[in-house]
Amino acid sequence: MINLSFFPSRRLAFYMVRLFITRSLGVLIALVMVLMTLDLLGESGKILAVPGNGDAELWRYVALRIPLLIQRFLPFSVLLGTLIAFVGLNQNSEVVAMKAAGLSAHQILAPLVVASIGIAAALFAFNETIVVNSARIVNAWSDNDYKPLPPDRGILTNVWVLNGDDLIRAGIVNGRGNRLVARQVRVYDRSGGVLRRVLVADTATPQPGSREWRFENVRVYDADMNVVRRLPVSAGLGGVTPDQLTLAKVDPSELDYWTLKRRIKELEAAGRPTDEARAGLAHKISGPLSTLLMPLLAAVAAFGLARSGQVLLRACLGMALGFAYFVADNFSLAMGNAGAYSPFIAAWAPFLLFLLIGETVLVRTEE
Repeated sequence: MINLSFFPSRRLAFYMVRLFITRSLGVLIALVMVLMTLDLLGESGKILAVPGNGDAELWRYVALRIPLLIQRFLPFSVLLGTLIAFVGLNQNSEVVAMKAAGLSAHQILAPLVVASIGIAAALFAFNETIVVNSARIVNAWSDNDYKPLPPDRGILTNVWVLNGDDLIRAGIVNGRGNRLVARQVRVYDRSGGVLRRVLVADTATPQPGSREWRFENVRVYDADMNVVRRLPVSAGLGGVTPDQLTLAKVDPSELDYWTLKRRIKELEAAGRPTDEARAGLAHKISGPLSTLLMPLLAAVAAFGLARSGQVLLRACLGMALGFAYFVADNFSLAMGNAGAYSPFIAAWAPFLLFLLIGETVLVRTEE
């Protein structure tokens, strides 16, 4: 007799969710520890090479990188954790017992799907409150060769702006509006495509009531005369607004959902392209929801007789489907950033495609 209830047994549902969460959490902890160790081995030399850096800076780097690793590998950990749980259930004939009791494959998966929705909501909140801040700080710190950074008030790094024929590069941009401060500034003064001079300044700040910027500790290389001049103070960048620097680099991974949405409106008002930012905005929703797909893609490992000798094959098939999703997701997002795909398709097409693939495999093999 078939039981048509969504959750036929509360005890069974809690048992499945407990297996699912503990296995996924165990895989996540193992992955983060291994990857963080490898990452720290590669970066510790650069961090300690800066005078004044020591153990505290190493631990600071670890604290900033761990949230990024969790955000990136949590869906993958859910996939592996689900596969491990399903293989164990299959080998112990627990899935056979569930089906003999009248449960369908969808009813067996239902508790895991509900738990995945909760994980997706928690991951979205984690991304918006912790990951974006860690990404902004660690990227700025890395771009600054792990030297001390100014207080974080919306730090941007490695910003390039084209002003007429001139190229402007700011190593660090901090603040907004008239309170903006640009550091490690280089201005490549070009005329007709020919470099005339290069201006290097430690800081540049916009002057209230003026269209120019104030440079401090300036070094000017004159290409025509092949000489270098040093000036304590200078002025330049006429007509360049602070918004041109803050909008020159809009990285969705460093901005929360609502801030990114506001930046998209600012980009539109300035006539700047918004495809990459819009794709990133949509992916802030579809990315965490990828955890919802993992039980469905891994379900192929749960069904079928253990004594058939195909458990390993089914587990590999589930893993291959999960890997294929991550590859398709990254490829689609890259195409969206390049403007080849619309932002909606770039963010949601892989999710919808593999939702259909997982459901088709499940229905054709088990239902």
